[in-house]
Amino acid sequence: MSALLARSPSHRHDVVPGFAFTLGVTLVWLGAIVLIPLAALVLRPWTLGFEGVWNSVTEPRVVAALRLSFTSAALSAAFDIPLGLLLAWVLVRYRFPGRRLLDAAIDLPFALPTAVAGLSLTALFAPNGWLGVPLAAIGVQVAFTPLGIFVAMCFVGLPFIVRTVEPVLRDLPAEVEETAATLGATRAQVIARVILPAIAPTVLTGYGLSLARAVGEYGSVIFIAGNRPMVSEIAPLLIVTRLEQYDYAGAATVGLAMLLIALAVLLTLNLLQFLLRRNRR
Repeated sequence: MSALLARSPSHRHDVVPGFAFTLGVTLVWLGAIVLIPLAALVLRPWTLGFEGVWNSVTEPRVVAALRLSFTSAALSAAFDIPLGLLLAWVLVRYRFPGRRLLDAAIDLPFALPTAVAGLSLTALFAPNGWLGVPLAAIGVQVAFTPLGIFVAMCFVGLPFIVRTVEPVLRDLPAEVEETAATLGATRAQVIARVILPAIAPTVLTGYGLSLARAVGEYGSVIFIAGNRPMVSEIAPLLIVTRLEQYDYAGAATVGLAMLLIALAVLLTLNLLQFLLRRNRR
């Protein structure tokens, strides 16, 4: 016993055995899979020079594609929030026949090949499709328009909202809502002052994930988009088009612009999360 007590602090075992080794392996893999490709993406456009990069990014076709991609992704992620919250609430708070089937169906956009999803949405919303015919009768065309891009992005982004919010709702005790109700709070007040503040940071996380998935989506969008330059051409398709033309620096320039815009959006969302958590304290 005295020998054990006499051991110096330098001989104590780490809480996590092999920490230095595992950290090194993690950093190597992170560099190989994430940092090196991102570094290549950042460096490749500058072979055109500053003026070449600026001219490439400010082309009307590029600006239109970036605007369409990020605007549609932001709107689709915002549209998914109320529907995702409703689905998560139903799955957590209620037990009903078919609940497991609904729970599994939410994950379909994760497992379904994007090309299959795009073909399915196109067949559904085409002018002669099941939903396209009644929509065309009232003058609404979804397929081959920017609206079709919005629909496809909503489809692929919805599971991120549901799966992000669901664990937080599950950990939120129902007794909190009952206590607020016994103190005279209406249902609307319980939602606004008890539930929403508790899940707001998580909703922002789900929004960021949904937006990130939607803005980079390719397979499920190109079939329903129409892909008309300046009208319904998304930025990922423009990158592929430039690659097919062997304009690698131009493609990397569009990718760099997407990277910088996405980084700015995610940093803004993280700042909002920090402010929400600090206000809760």
